[in-house]
Amino acid sequence: MKKNILNLIPFIMGIGCLLAFNFIGSEVASDGTLVEPFFLIPFAYILFLIGIIGLLIRAVSLYCINKK
Repeated sequence: MKKNILNLIPFIMGIGCLLAFNFIGSEVASDGTLVEPFFLIPFAYILFLIGIIGLLIRAVSLYCINKK
């Protein structure tokens, strides 16, 4: 069970990044530039990808162990 929780941590962090992006919001500065925490979106996608890869590795390893 502990290994499944370790695979869920990147998903939880990715959701946290997307929530933080929505809560922080964006604004237009006085000189007309857009100010937003855009770095949170690709970071969330990377965390989701890490979580998916971890779950796939876990599923393949369980399948191979049970196969023997």
